[in-house]
Amino acid sequence: MSAEETMPTYPDLAGACVFVTGGGSGIGAALTEGFLRQGAKVAFVQRSDAAAFCDRMAEETGNRPLFIRCDITDIPALERAIADASAAHGPVRVLVSNAANDLRQSIAETTPEAWDASMAINLKPYFFAARAVAPGMRAAGGGVIVNMSSVSYMMGNAGYPAYVTANAGITGMTRALARELGPDRIRANALMPGWVLTEKQISHWATPEDLAAHLDKQCLKEHLAPADIVGGCLFLASNASRMMTGQALVIDGGVVVTG
Repeated sequence: MSAEETMPTYPDLAGACVFVTGGGSGIGAALTEGFLRQGAKVAFVQRSDAAAFCDRMAEETGNRPLFIRCDITDIPALERAIADASAAHGPVRVLVSNAANDLRQSIAETTPEAWDASMAINLKPYFFAARAVAPGMRAAGGGVIVNMSSVSYMMGNAGYPAYVTANAGITGMTRALARELGPDRIRANALMPGWVLTEKQISHWATPEDLAAHLDKQCLKEHLAPADIVGGCLFLASNASRMMTGQALVIDGGVVVTG
């Protein structure tokens, strides 16, 4: 059975205000759809136009997301988008920081400017989005932050050192958020996908040789699709994980291990 066919229902997510960065394409689009199908009020940001995606979601789920065009490297704009989402849907109860750019650049190719650009999208917005939603979550009696990381740093992957570093930073930052925000009943966890075959991955980097080599590393011999990440995110966002915080949940088909 597919991931969509086995998706559980979390009644506490119905009506919840959910904010997703990069929520109109790739893994982010699958997450947006997953929350919409739970009956959540979803707002998402990305740079490119997502009107067609919103139309399709409204038709297929009966629940239209709120799209706010935003470059998340512009922190004031990101903060305004979160404020706009709260004005439309109520205080953000679930933040999913998902937007990222895994541009391939070797150590030699990574200039100071390239390093800063990578951190500006792959790490900095994660912190400031959490900072922006925390007051509303605190006033509402709690909330959930899900930071999308990656197993790339656990594998020690070569070819994109800034991206790998940022994802290690996301996991460390998530633990700091969990500790500091926990007294306000705000939970923070990292969700760490393996190699998910989005359209971007297929068109840019998924050669037959690399796909075969990666599949050989997995315990489960099936490539991951965006829908395979949705269940874990819904679980972390829901009351089913109410006493889980500061953790890293891996969904990679069995490449790396935690604990």
